[in-house]
Amino acid sequence: MREILGRRRRLLLGRRRSGKSAMLGAALTCATEWQWPVLPGVGFRPGGRGASRCGCPHPDCVVPGAHPFDPGLLAATTDARMVRWWWKNRPGAPIVLATGGRAPCAVSLPAVAGARALTELDRMGIRLGPVVATPTRWSILVAPYSLEVLGELLHSQEWVPSSLRFHGDGGYLVLPPSETGAGQVRWERAPLPGSAAPWLPDVEAVVHALIEASASTPGGGSRLAY
Repeated sequence: MREILGRRRRLLLGRRRSGKSAMLGAALTCATEWQWPVLPGVGFRPGGRGASRCGCPHPDCVVPGAHPFDPGLLAATTDARMVRWWWKNRPGAPIVLATGGRAPCAVSLPAVAGARALTELDRMGIRLGPVVATPTRWSILVAPYSLEVLGELLHSQEWVPSSLRFHGDGGYLVLPPSETGAGQVRWERAPLPGSAAPWLPDVEAVVHALIEASASTPGGGSRLAY
């Protein structure tokens, strides 16, 4: 019995170490190979009855574990030494991408609507890059855009689904293989293997396609609703 229990402990410890190594490896890939500025998220701690509490001081945090805290968002970097130091000290921390500037931006929508949207965009022949999925929302990564470009784009539309959110300058996105209070973060569409930064579509093409897919629902309504 002692041998069996000892083996189980070793297996669990090995899995934890493997997961921690995966987090550091993913963070380094983003920062050094793709030149995406990242920083560690605040993380979460288990609560009672299976619930999870955010690692930040706010008891009513609406995105537990899925946001920067210390360091702040402005600390995001592509420096390998800093990334190694962060994840050496906090090996299980979520990977947070600081969107905007030269970094990718994103358009996100509720998870169920996201699955429908990808099916429609594939049917329309729209080329997409990486897509990040969480249990609650899916995020389509797009090429960097400015707030001015986004404002002009939205102003030119007769209607934009209210379920869409935009992650640009000053925003952030949690990347795989992070785990937050809402659950596991994964790639629904993973970046292609290789050292080059993943290809990203323009935000205009993605927004136009999403609006068209939503507005063309037979009998009215929207495929992109909550």
